[in-house]
Amino acid sequence: MLGWVVWTWFTPPALADRIDPYVSRYLKVTQPVPIKGDDGGAQQSFTALDLSAGKQLFENNCINCHVGGATLPNPRVSLSLADLRGASPPRDNINALVRFTRLPQNYDGTEDSYICRELSPQAATDQELAQLSAFILQAAKVAPGWGTKDF
Repeated sequence: MLGWVVWTWFTPPALADRIDPYVSRYLKVTQPVPIKGDDGGAQQSFTALDLSAGKQLFENNCINCHVGGATLPNPRVSLSLADLRGASPPRDNINALVRFTRLPQNYDGTEDSYICRELSPQAATDQELAQLSAFILQAAKVAPGWGTKDF
């Protein structure tokens, strides 16, 4: 009996338990998915665990202003793929979103954004920001209602 208690206490939860239900249900990710990695169109592969980690970062750092991919401070600009593509420079790939989170700029890229929170390397690694970016891009691609401008 004691052996069973020790085994269950120190055994990590099943992999499926760490996959956020939103990722599998609404982002439709159960296998690795390719997501645009850079301006040249190179693809990067992300797993459901990566997107679950990205969702957690989104909830911890972005959701106050970007509920459901909307942008509360400026509802005309959302996290939809069309709006991400329309930014200057475009933010419709992993590398561009990682750059943006390190040094946020306004939509037309003419000045720093003081509304959007900058994430330093101490706050999040490049890998974590790639997971966050992958979550945003996959949600923009497939999640129902993501990036709405109508409240």
